[in-house]
Amino acid sequence: MDSSKYNRQISMICPTCGGTDFSVPSESDDPSVPVTCRKCSRVMLRDELIELNSENIEAHQKEIVEQVKKDITKGINDAIRNAFKGNKNIKFK
Repeated sequence: MDSSKYNRQISMICPTCGGTDFSVPSESDDPSVPVTCRKCSRVMLRDELIELNSENIEAHQKEIVEQVKKDITKGINDAIRNAFKGNKNIKFK
């Protein structure tokens, strides 16, 4: 299974103006780093921005989980079909 197809970049949306372009003073993963919306100049902490976009993040997570479930199910079905390939007594629909 190719896990790279499950990597996603989720655009954070400013809760004030709907902008998606933010200014971050440093590229650290520190949750207390302030970010500034370039459209409306609202300043908030990175954690706050993530929390305000939690619905969007959860929707993407659910989409990825469903895709993984489908891919695993298909992989298992293909493996079982290949294991019993050529067997005249076992048929798959």
